[in-house]
Amino acid sequence: MSETGEDARTERCARPPGPLWWARRRSAVLDVLLALVAATECALQGATFSREAGVPGWSGVLLGLLAGGSLVLRRRFPVAVVLVSIAVLPAQMGFVLSVVALYTLAASDVPRRIIALLAGMELAGVMLVLYLDMRRTTQDDLGGSWWVVALLAVTLSVLATVPPVLLGLYVGARRRLVEALRERAAGLERELSLLAERAEERAEWARGEERARIAREMHDVVAHRVSLMVVHAAALQAVALKDPEKASRNAALVGDMGRQALTELRTMLGVLRAEPAAGGTAAGQAAAGSERPLRKVAEYAAAAAGREAAAGGPRLGELGQLVEQSRTAGMRVELLVEGEVRAFAAAVEQTAYRVVQEALTNVHKHAAGAATVVRLAYRAAEVAVRVENEAPAAGVADAGLPSGGNGLVGMRERVTALGGGFVSGPTDGGGFRVSAIIPDARPA
Repeated sequence: MSETGEDARTERCARPPGPLWWARRRSAVLDVLLALVAATECALQGATFSREAGVPGWSGVLLGLLAGGSLVLRRRFPVAVVLVSIAVLPAQMGFVLSVVALYTLAASDVPRRIIALLAGMELAGVMLVLYLDMRRTTQDDLGGSWWVVALLAVTLSVLATVPPVLLGLYVGARRRLVEALRERAAGLERELSLLAERAEERAEWARGEERARIAREMHDVVAHRVSLMVVHAAALQAVALKDPEKASRNAALVGDMGRQALTELRTMLGVLRAEPAAGGTAAGQAAAGSERPLRKVAEYAAAAAGREAAAGGPRLGELGQLVEQSRTAGMRVELLVEGEVRAFAAAVEQTAYRVVQEALTNVHKHAAGAATVVRLAYRAAEVAVRVENEAPAAGVADAGLPSGGNGLVGMRERVTALGGGFVSGPTDGGGFRVSAIIPDARPA
């Protein structure tokens, strides 16, 4: 429908404009032809009138030509043309002029009260002229019955003036209705275009949000385990000859973490590469293929390491295992819990867990061997976590783990999305501190 409307507007714009006040050349040609017909009629009737009135014949012909020729101005000055037709009524000329002028006036945008006034004047003038003419010519035939003459005059004048007015009113109302519908259709088309643009913007924003969410989940889930693998591999290399038993344990841990990381990566990539379900149409498969991966990858990432998706990912009760993994990798880390242990919303506990996980990963990367304290505080309507490490010991080399600079950004996004506060930065003693306060998201 929009293409049809656009084509119609294009066609209208492509039409060559008419001369002077005419919108199209066809309208100008029609008005000139009507003016010629009216001028010819008025000229012939003017010649007859001049003979009966005893005036020079050329004056009646000239009057008729001017009166009929005024019809060329009917679109520009409809009121003036009707007044001309009323003015020449005593000369009994201008039937075509009168009919066309009344039709044009009624179809124009002139106020209704003016249309009614001029149409009434035309009706009265035609009625009076017809009555006097028939009274003069048929008085003897009708035996002086003036009421019969008046009835005939009224009937003929109504037939000569009312139909053009009614037709003009109908055409004008129809034209205004079509213009209003066209404007409404154009407005709806503009609104639909704006809605489509906004929908595309919202879809693009949603896609960006899902990409950012997937990036956060993959970073939190995979990067932590890979960092621990690197740390354990370094420890394995250091104790391989001195303590074969410890080296064996470290090798087993590295293997377990590697298998978990690969499992999680395969799960995420499998969802990204999954084909639409068989049996659907091509359009449905294309739509499903374009909409499915982003959301499901984030869900799979949140349920990594064998956790069920319904559980909402890791919980605060698993922080002990997380700290123990870092302690096994050689980090001096202590977990302190304050307040009465209670359950929070799944998103709140998962976010707090990820903050601690990322903070410990950063300690492995940038402050290997530094003593670290993890504090978890249960409060009435919020949970607070803080991970603070001391300055790394002198002479301890960096772990050499790559860093994309997205860890702190991802933590801040997670916390602020739940309405919490996040602060990170160096301490006075040369260490680093990460703090987050997350309000409970469960309904009261």
